[in-house]
Amino acid sequence: MLLRRLFSRARPMRHFALIDGQGLCRALRQMQEHPSQPGWVEVREPSISWLGSPLPASARITPVVTHAPAARPLAA
Repeated sequence: MLLRRLFSRARPMRHFALIDGQGLCRALRQMQEHPSQPGWVEVREPSISWLGSPLPASARITPVVTHAPAARPLAA
């Protein structure tokens, strides 16, 4: 286990902001994975000045789509 930890790459820390129903930033968090609770969005670099304010448009990281959803055949 120790060897695995020594030779494995650590996942980078990612930054997240909690956005409420009004679009205001309520919290900031740094984690390796996306938080499981709703309302969290990934941001490039957090700023404490965002708390209580809307996020700047350039702050959000756009999710990358790895594959297109499968096309369903139309009913005849």
